[in-house]
Amino acid sequence: MLKGHQSWSFDSKPVILSSSAVVGPFEGEGCLARDFDIIHNDLWLGQDSFEKAEQKLLEQACTVAIEKAQMKKEDIQFLISGDLMNQIISSSFTARTLAIPYLGIFGACSSSMEGLALAAQFIDSGSAQYVIAGASSHNAASEKQFRYPTEYGAQKPPTAQWTVTGAGAAVVGSKGNGPKVTSATIGKVVDMGISDPFNMGAAMAPAAVDTIEAHFRDFNIDPSYYDVIATGDLGKVGHQIAGDLLIEHGFKIPKEKFTDCGMLIYSKDQPVIAGGSGCGCSATVTYGHYLNRMKKGELNRILIVATGALLSPISYQQKESIPCIAHAVSIEM
Repeated sequence: MLKGHQSWSFDSKPVILSSSAVVGPFEGEGCLARDFDIIHNDLWLGQDSFEKAEQKLLEQACTVAIEKAQMKKEDIQFLISGDLMNQIISSSFTARTLAIPYLGIFGACSSSMEGLALAAQFIDSGSAQYVIAGASSHNAASEKQFRYPTEYGAQKPPTAQWTVTGAGAAVVGSKGNGPKVTSATIGKVVDMGISDPFNMGAAMAPAAVDTIEAHFRDFNIDPSYYDVIATGDLGKVGHQIAGDLLIEHGFKIPKEKFTDCGMLIYSKDQPVIAGGSGCGCSATVTYGHYLNRMKKGELNRILIVATGALLSPISYQQKESIPCIAHAVSIEM
């Protein structure tokens, strides 16, 4: 089970039985719209707050994934989920609605792959037969909590990113048809002293590189093993930094193979500055776009490296730097 220093190998190869991606209107105008199960036409989703709207996104993603697996929520042993709201209320309140035994996680934007890694660990160890893993974010809710109220209209620098309004979920089981979770590498917290919340890509890039290198080392493989290696939400700035660092460390990944979910989800003419971010970024791109491509036979092996900035409004006010983490999950047909 344990491989090397910080990785897991799942001998039973837990199966992703189904997945879903639910997004907001802006994401529905992007490059990956056809890969999303539900596209909402307004940020409010019929709710009276953005926080409640995010909860609805996650509830829908979980419900759709369960339905696509031709199961009922009573068939699921555990829900593992995380988000960006204080005390992960989107996930906790979704768990209240679904009434599935629940484990809440906080890895910031790395939560999607943290949850999938834990779900696979539960299945592989025999601790569960079916687990659903999810993650969500909402642009307006995140902006209000972490940066400025939207109404303030603050101008952002070129390094800033656009929080994805979306939620993704996957049902993982011990047997069945679908892509398989074969391994995971759990990241370490890396802090390079960056304190600018408008430059998350630069802050998270070293953590992504550290986890990618650990994955290759623990499994004694190189980048050629995968068809795609996708970081979670480094955006254009962080992706460039990560690529440069990998080359410096002797890992040259071809450009056509090394990409970032935050660079894929929006089209080039959308004003997202450096690209997408948020828990919903890697969740929707992975559980929508990439799994669809695998099912079509376009990809056989992918490594998703979700990245997270572990800051809070309190830590920023105390002039703390931004500690970051990345978790990698290998998915294979």
